[in-house]
Amino acid sequence: MKELTIEAAVENIEPVTDFITAELERLDCPLKAQIQITIAIDELFGNIARYAYSPDVGKATVCFEVEESPLAVVISFIDNGKPFNPLEQAEPDIKLSAQERKEGGLGIFLVKKTMTMVEYTYKDGKNILKIKKNIEKTKAKENRK
Repeated sequence: MKELTIEAAVENIEPVTDFITAELERLDCPLKAQIQITIAIDELFGNIARYAYSPDVGKATVCFEVEESPLAVVISFIDNGKPFNPLEQAEPDIKLSAQERKEGGLGIFLVKKTMTMVEYTYKDGKNILKIKKNIEKTKAKENRK
C-alpha cells in the first residue's frame, strides 16, 4: 500500500490526482478507468477540502492499494474532520433539468455509478471513504507483455 498525507485543501486536488495517476499508469490502467478515478478523486478529496474541517484546515491521507483476481485498485480517503457519510445523502433526481434540480449530490452519485464499490466508515474519530475500481485489461495489452 502506498499513501500520501497532505493538507486537505482544494489546491491539493492536483497533487493527489498526480499521486494516484502515477500508480495507475504503472498498472497500465485503461484510460477510461483512469478518467473515472480522476473524477472520483476530484469529487471526494474536494469535498474533504471544502467541508471536513471548515472553517479550519486539517490533514487527509489518501491510500492506494492493488488487489488481484480480478485486478482492482482500492483508494481510501481518510480524514479527522466532522463525521459525514456522503452515501447517506439522497440521490439527485437526474430526470430534472439542471435549473430544477437541487444543488449537490451529483458528484457522489457519479462516483457510485462509475466505481465497482464505494463504502464509508467512521472509526476512531476518522472518516474513511473507500472506492474500488476493477481494472479490466484488454487482450491486446496483455499480449504485448
